[in-house]
Amino acid sequence: MGRQRWHLLTGRDKLVLAVMVGIPLAIDIALVWGSLVVDFLWSFTDWQGSGDMTGGGLGHRFVGLMNYTQLFDGTYPFFWSAVVHNLFWLGFLMFVATPLGILLAVILDGQLKGMAFYRTVFYLPVVLSLALIGIIWQLQYAPDWNRGFINGVLHFAGYDVPGIKDLPLVGQWFRDVSKTDWVGGDLAIIPTVIAASWRHVGYICILYLAGLKSFDPVLREAAAIDGANARQTFFRVVFPVMKPINIVIIVITMIEALRAFDLVYITNYGRSPMELLSTLITNNAISESTRIGFGSAIAVVLAVVSLVPIVGFLIATMREEKQ
Repeated sequence: MGRQRWHLLTGRDKLVLAVMVGIPLAIDIALVWGSLVVDFLWSFTDWQGSGDMTGGGLGHRFVGLMNYTQLFDGTYPFFWSAVVHNLFWLGFLMFVATPLGILLAVILDGQLKGMAFYRTVFYLPVVLSLALIGIIWQLQYAPDWNRGFINGVLHFAGYDVPGIKDLPLVGQWFRDVSKTDWVGGDLAIIPTVIAASWRHVGYICILYLAGLKSFDPVLREAAAIDGANARQTFFRVVFPVMKPINIVIIVITMIEALRAFDLVYITNYGRSPMELLSTLITNNAISESTRIGFGSAIAVVLAVVSLVPIVGFLIATMREEKQ
C-alpha cells in the first residue's frame, strides 16, 4: 500500500480558489484581450459602424494593410503629431515630474514638522479623478482675470491682461490655437502635461516614500562613517538599493504617458493641436467620423507599444526572483 499524499488545500479549498481566480481571469480575457483581438481583426477592414452596408451588407470589407499604410505614410497627418505629443508627454513625466516626485519623497523622508500635512497635500491630487483635475486646471488657465487664478495674479501684479497683445495669455493654452498664435502648434500640449504632472508628482512621491521607509538605516550610517554627504549617500547607496522601486516607477510613468486621455479630451476633445493616440482612437471609432476600422488600427498600434514596458517589467521581475 503506497503512501497517502497530504495536501494543504482540500478539495473545497481548490474549488473556491479556482472560482476566485477563474472568474476575474475570464472577465479579463473577454473584455481586454478579447477586445484587442476584435480590434486587430477590424483594423483590416474599412468598417464605418452599424450603418455601413458595404461588403455584401455586412459592413466589413477587407482592405488588408491599408489602414496601417495610411497611418505610417503620412496620409493621416494627425497620427505622427499624436506620436510626438505622446513622446513629449512621456519625456516630461520621466525627466521632470518623476524626479520632482522622488525629490519630494527624499525631503519628506526626513524629520520635518507637519509631515502628515505635507503628505496629505502632495497625495491629494492622486485620489482625485482626472476629470476633476481637468476642471480644476481649467479654472487656473481661465482667460478672464476674475476667474482664472494665473491671469488674476498677473492682473493684480499690474498687467492689464486683456489689453496687452504681447502678453502670453495662459487662457489661450486651453483653446484650439492655430499655428499663428504665440503658443500654437505642438506647444499647446504643455499646459495639459503640467496639469497631469500635478497628479503624477504626488503619486511618485508616495510610492517612493513607501520604499524609503523600508530602507535599512544601517546603510546610511555606514555611508556617513565613510565620509559620504547626503547627495553621495542617495546616488551611491540609496538609489541603487531602490532598484525594484525604480523599475516600477519607470514602468508606471511609461504607462501613464501612453494611456493619457482624460485631460486632453476634457480640454478640447483631443482635437488638433493637442491630439494623442488615445484621443485619435476615440475620435475615429466612436465619436466624430465613426471610422471603426481605422480607429481599430490606431488602437492596435497603441496596444503593441504599451506592451513594451509591461513585458519589460515582467522580465525584470522574473529575473529578480530567479536571482
